[in-house]
Amino acid sequence: MLNYTILLPRKFSGWRYDFLQALYIKALPKRIIFMFPVMIMAGNNASSSLIFKLVVLNLVCCLLASSFDSGNDGRKVYIVYLGNKREDTASTPSHHTRMLEETIGSTFAPEALLHSYKRSFNGFVVRLTEEEAQKISAKEGVVSVFPNEKKHPHTTRSWDFMGFTTNVPRVKQVESDIVVGVLDTGIWPESPSFNDVGYGPPPAKWKGACQTSTNFRCNKKIIGARAYRSDNNFPPEDFKSPRDSEGHGTHTASTVAGGLVSQASLFGLALGTARGGVPSARIAVYKICWSDGCEDADILAAFDDAIADGVDIISLSVGGNEPKFYFNDSIAIGAFHSMKNGILTSNSAGNDGPDFLTIRNFSPWSLSVAASSIDRKLVSKVQLGNNNIFQGFTINTFDLQQKQFPLIYAGNAPNISGGFTGATSRFCSRNSVDRNLVKGKILVCDSIVSPSTFASFSSAVGVVMNDAGVKDNARSYPLPSSYLGTVAGNNIKTYMGSNNFPTATIFKSNAVNDTSAPIVVSFSSRGPNPETLDILKPDLTAPGVEILAAWPPDAPVSSGIRDSRSTLYNIISGTSMSCPHATAAAVYVKTFHPTWSPAAIKSALMTTAIPLNVGLNPQAEFAYGAGHIDPLKATNPGLVYDANETDYVNFLCGQGYSTAMVRRLTGDGSVCTAANSGRVWDLNYPSFALSTTPSESINQFFTRTLTNVDTEASTYTSKILGAPEGLTITVDPPALSFNGIGDKKSFTLTIDGTIIQTIVSASVVWSDGSHNVRSPITIYIVNKA
Repeated sequence: MLNYTILLPRKFSGWRYDFLQALYIKALPKRIIFMFPVMIMAGNNASSSLIFKLVVLNLVCCLLASSFDSGNDGRKVYIVYLGNKREDTASTPSHHTRMLEETIGSTFAPEALLHSYKRSFNGFVVRLTEEEAQKISAKEGVVSVFPNEKKHPHTTRSWDFMGFTTNVPRVKQVESDIVVGVLDTGIWPESPSFNDVGYGPPPAKWKGACQTSTNFRCNKKIIGARAYRSDNNFPPEDFKSPRDSEGHGTHTASTVAGGLVSQASLFGLALGTARGGVPSARIAVYKICWSDGCEDADILAAFDDAIADGVDIISLSVGGNEPKFYFNDSIAIGAFHSMKNGILTSNSAGNDGPDFLTIRNFSPWSLSVAASSIDRKLVSKVQLGNNNIFQGFTINTFDLQQKQFPLIYAGNAPNISGGFTGATSRFCSRNSVDRNLVKGKILVCDSIVSPSTFASFSSAVGVVMNDAGVKDNARSYPLPSSYLGTVAGNNIKTYMGSNNFPTATIFKSNAVNDTSAPIVVSFSSRGPNPETLDILKPDLTAPGVEILAAWPPDAPVSSGIRDSRSTLYNIISGTSMSCPHATAAAVYVKTFHPTWSPAAIKSALMTTAIPLNVGLNPQAEFAYGAGHIDPLKATNPGLVYDANETDYVNFLCGQGYSTAMVRRLTGDGSVCTAANSGRVWDLNYPSFALSTTPSESINQFFTRTLTNVDTEASTYTSKILGAPEGLTITVDPPALSFNGIGDKKSFTLTIDGTIIQTIVSASVVWSDGSHNVRSPITIYIVNKA
């Protein structure tokens, strides 16, 4: 989009300046370059008034003209993905322009082209009508054309909980040479977690850049930083630089690679040493997300740069609203090209659980991470005037000093002038409550309330929420608050009904031990894989509940609300938090095994994961994959299920991709034949999934190849654990002997029988007496009609 350039007289101030600013903001997104001279005549009010009128007239005319702009002529932004980077001119902007000229004509083509991907893969961002998009998608050499849609971020004790303490063995020099690419909302470089004391220069392989500005500088810890906004339409509340105004990116980056910071807390909560999993690693920041979301065009631009810059691993806690075909999804495309270049992409599974088929990042060549609890949970107690105490769940940093305040039920405080009644106001939806009636009181709501809704009743002293929802993670709010169950809520309302002057207080949160952890949290997205039913997703789970990590001091503490609190460390939950834990674990493995492929690292993490209790996680492997991550064990897995680009190409051939399509993706002479069109069950994946139909007689086999990564020659024996009734699971051969490191052996796993339950689980374990290489087996019923 083009921009207005507006020059304002210095004498404009007060309402005139504000009015012009308002017009300017409305004009900013438009695409007409509009310049006009402004004469400044000091001391001449009449001239100033005339100029003001002329400025307004020009702006209004410009705004009216903008209604005929390309944003309203049926065109919208599309991504044209052309596959692998070409060595000839086919990856240049001039070639992309020529492609457009053939479709939409030479007049509009240069203006329509917004961005070209040319460093690591081939494609471009363009404004098209739907008809033009269809024409381009039919052109030779085009892999896919899809709309530029928005994705969203999937919004310390956790490392100790995993047994990953500060004194674990480390290869610090290797760790210091590893660069983690964090694609997120940016970073707050001044945070103590990103102090660069003791660091040498960036590793020689590094080819990245730092987009410095008046308010942003890199250092020897943060060695690269870029920001992306393909339409140049920056939200006014965001920094136009890699600086983080949201907090999400700072939090995830410090979870991966933040340095050790003692006495870190959120206003005294979770007090301790904040640290990342690999505190010596370097960070490269790619700001793809803003206050209004994360656009596909910017995600691909960041992948394009990160791969070429030389990052060693990519961490991406972002996902879309709906599942997409692999090569219509910016994250899956970027992860594919990362894999081709030896870079593992770690993805958040999504925050749309607990329903099945809600996982958002599920490509076989990336690591998909679910979120689970740790052994610490934060509770906030409510004490009534009769001294009865109820325990709720919120991250409440406010201290009411045990002072009692009047209680008021939201159903008795409707905003009548706004059209609400007690039947609707009791849920405390936006603007439903009368601010004057709740002023100075603790409000009782019959529903959990979004932090952004609190602005509607900010005159209250505090809020007590109650409903039947799952209470397995705490949220932060801009007022003293507690979230209770319906039994406690009913008891409070009974107390209110039997007292003329009911009162209560809300205590500041405190930490209690959670002996049931780890349990996959309710919001964590579940499988199965919506694109390939027989590839198990998510891959594993990691801590993602109430995680303390670095935070920008001017970002909202309670997400989405600008409250008065400022902090350097915040506690938030999400698969966005579990993803960087897995990223750090992958980096940790890579420090011991720098030459391992992305698939080998993923296999090590999955086959050493701790199995979870299916009784506490009814969605079984669709909730937690292979289990809970164990970084220490993953450095010595014994065997790995390795895979390379050829394996994934064979998988794609088996999924119906043509030779021409595969060649566009790979940029080489790959051919899809009957011999290499691999069945989905033969992709060398560290888990086994099989979809079936009710009463179907199952007879399916999987082929796998194991690679010895131990220095010793050894013999591994297989064992099937937990084979469900009605199924026979066999392994052939039952034992494998490896001569030494790098030796490969194959086996076949066969499943026979029928199942009655919707999901049944088992596992196959290969053991040599010191290593136990475990892979989950999941068989489930789907309606394939």
